Amino acid sequence: WKHLFSKCYTRYKIVDTDCLRQWFQASEMHLKCAYLLTGLIIAVYGQNYPPHDVHWINQYRQGFNFQCPDGEALVVIQSYYDQNEGPDRVWSFECMPTPVDLGQATECWWDDIMHPGMEWYHTCTNNGIVAGIQSRYFESVQDRDWQFLCCKYNRRCPYQCWQTTDVPEHYQEEGHFVMPQYGYFIRGAGTTFSAVPRDRQWKYIICQMTTFDCPFDNL
Repeated sequence: WKHLFSKCYTRYKIVDTDCLRQWFQASEMHLKCAYLLTGLIIAVYGQNYPPHDVHWINQYRQGFNFQCPDGEALVVIQSYYDQNEGPDRVWSFECMPTPVDLGQATECWWDDIMHPGMEWYHTCTNNGIVAGIQSRYFESVQDRDWQFLCCKYNRRCPYQCWQTTDVPEHYQEEGHFVMPQYGYFIRGAGTTFSAVPRDRQWKYIICQMTTFDCPFDNL
């Protein structure tokens, strides 16, 4: 169609109006095709799909209950946000066996429920470590409540605790947490909540556990 435009002028630079009309029609058709192609590209590549190689345990706006096998603790947490499907996240968790010198879990329980729509900070009571998570989605708040499955190992106590940076780094991004070193455990988390995207950022509380019994019941 560019070649057609050059032919619309005579050798004396007089415009051939019929030819020029044909050029406009051709260029308009190409522009429509370009707009259509752009729209298709946006529709295909602009979709917000969670990675297919991850085992997501829930669907958007649905509750879930995840528990590590006996003798294991939570070490990997991954999430993926979608504004249109929620706003909500799908979640994936992985566990790892605890060190032999920690012994066997002597008691496990579901700790206090953390309510939706607010910020909170919570660690397992009774010196427990996190071995599972369950959650329910509330349409009225467009947020979830949260509850940790905590397990106690004899009278072992946490020490050298620290808090991670925000996961995810920004609201609405993918969230990835992997325990940086074997022998550390998740004891809880603190979360902030944004009312605009209805999303959370997490700071996980990480501790080591003593290899001997200690006299403290709830550190």
